[in-house]
Amino acid sequence: MIGHDRNSAMHRAIRVFAVLGSLALLAACGADPNALPARDLDPPSQYTLGSGDHLHIIVYGQDTLTGDYTVEGSGNLAFPLIGTVKARGLTTHELAEALASRLSPNYLKNPSISVSVATYRPFYIIGEVKNPGSYPYVDGMTVMNAIALAGGFTYRAKESAFYITRDEPTGADAGAHKYIAYQQTPVAPGDIVTVRERYF
Repeated sequence: MIGHDRNSAMHRAIRVFAVLGSLALLAACGADPNALPARDLDPPSQYTLGSGDHLHIIVYGQDTLTGDYTVEGSGNLAFPLIGTVKARGLTTHELAEALASRLSPNYLKNPSISVSVATYRPFYIIGEVKNPGSYPYVDGMTVMNAIALAGGFTYRAKESAFYITRDEPTGADAGAHKYIAYQQTPVAPGDIVTVRERYF
């Protein structure tokens, strides 16, 4: 009988600790009502073009078509002879193929085209930084690099966690998505980095 009472007491204690643990977990989750599911934000394996990218396009043997072009706000590229071509969401290789298919056979026979990114579209940083705004993207940039470019934190800044809003141009996830980010999270061209305010 004593052993039974002892086991019952032990089970009650375990249940109490389980309840307390659940309450602590809920409290931790409730501490940040804007908490989002964590997700790795590694740079895409293949860069896709977007509005604001400056491109250098070579049409071999056609000096009048070779030159520098910009992806417009609509996501299209204005190109001689053929007018506008959709560029947003394409890789440079895919855009080269799209241009070649539009030029052939009415304008050029078997055109050979190369597309490269001359200047990436800017990224944006808002929130608790000294100089919010748009900045030129540099390859390999992290959230902390972006904050340094924007003049550093304000005194109200939460320096340990951030948000990145990223536009996914194609696929099932197409559209703008907001993710949790940290100081070493990679930043991609076109990203919006938000430095959050801390609460005293």
